[in-house]
Amino acid sequence: MIPVAFDYLRPAGVDDAVAALAEAGDDAKILAGGQSLLPVLRLRLSAPSVLVDLGGVAQLRGVREEGDSLVIGAMTTHDEVATSPLVRRYAPLLATVAATIGDRQIRHRGTLGGSLAHADPAADLPAAAATLEARYVLAGPSGRRTVTAADFAVDLFTTALADDEVLVEVQVPKVEGWGSHYEKFHHVVQSWAIVGVAAMVKRADGGIESARVTLTNMGPTALRATAVEQALTGCAADPAAINEACMAAAEGTSPRDDVTASAEYRRHLVRILTGRAVTAAAGV
Repeated sequence: MIPVAFDYLRPAGVDDAVAALAEAGDDAKILAGGQSLLPVLRLRLSAPSVLVDLGGVAQLRGVREEGDSLVIGAMTTHDEVATSPLVRRYAPLLATVAATIGDRQIRHRGTLGGSLAHADPAADLPAAAATLEARYVLAGPSGRRTVTAADFAVDLFTTALADDEVLVEVQVPKVEGWGSHYEKFHHVVQSWAIVGVAAMVKRADGGIESARVTLTNMGPTALRATAVEQALTGCAADPAAINEACMAAAEGTSPRDDVTASAEYRRHLVRILTGRAVTAAAGV
């Protein structure tokens, strides 16, 4: 199908983008990489009167160090995230996850900020951001504010972004001394996760000192598996003990039934995948 008619704006800076959104109100949509938005427009599931294209805002691209954090521009592509030496050194989980998204064409067009702002429960990057305890910087008419990954995703396809705000950058605390892994189960024909698990493990004295685990597509947003994290703290770093702790992975989740899998199948999968992800992150 052909999308409905809309006005097209291509601002040169963040302030211009914010002004355009403020003037258009809730009739506007932001175009980042377009890998999620364009299919929605063609299906006429969304009919904005104004499309604000951020492709010309150079300041929204790139990866840099800023103290104890990496700062990643919202318009940085998945491929740039996956191949960045800084990301691979200080936030390897994020690089690993970015490399699993779609195919090469999608990774070269899709953007970090676009994926996070779209807030699809089957998307991979929100789980990585939550596990890394990232912070999102939002720009609006009143200035900039920072929102944690835990508070950014509100519900299914819903975030803390106001209609007149732009996601500017993602601040990722540097992590060293942690192992990490992302495990997901998906159909061969596409890479949307039926279930995914992002895991980070810090070992000490032959055991697990601390763990972070976040689940993809087990609820309306990426979910921290707190029961698993608690069970893993002080756990022996061996596969049997890890798998036993990961049996709690489905606690507190609300998976859906859809054409790809039943809720019960997702609960079964998440226990298995969590065990695999944590075992790999622990290096055992």
